[in-house]
Amino acid sequence: MADTEFLARGKVKSVQNGTVIFVPSNTNYELYLAGSYDGAPGELIDCVVKARARKIYTVPSGGNFITPIFGPPKIVQGRVRSASDKQLVIHASIPFVIDLPREDSAIDLDEGAITVGNMVNAVLLAGATFELAGKLIAR
Repeated sequence: MADTEFLARGKVKSVQNGTVIFVPSNTNYELYLAGSYDGAPGELIDCVVKARARKIYTVPSGGNFITPIFGPPKIVQGRVRSASDKQLVIHASIPFVIDLPREDSAIDLDEGAITVGNMVNAVLLAGATFELAGKLIAR
């Protein structure tokens, strides 16, 4: 799965001690992500947001969200946009490229198999990351 297929668009608010504060477009989120950015704050950019899951749950319903609204992402919930045996892409307001846990017991399939279009909830390990994909020309 090519990470560049699943870009998050938004602006970098600031960078502090290796933490990029990323504000996704059309949201109120301020995500604190490990990474670097040397551009000017407020430029419209595309990036890839990656994380590792501690636990994955299939869920019957609910919305797309990221918890907390301000800070490092701890829980994301949304629809699966891509799935392999090692990674998922979950659209939770923005796409998250999620490395699956290694232990089978860390994946709870109470609501069926993980397939594209199904709703999942991922509890994340600390250290979600930011990778710049490109700066956009403001129009």
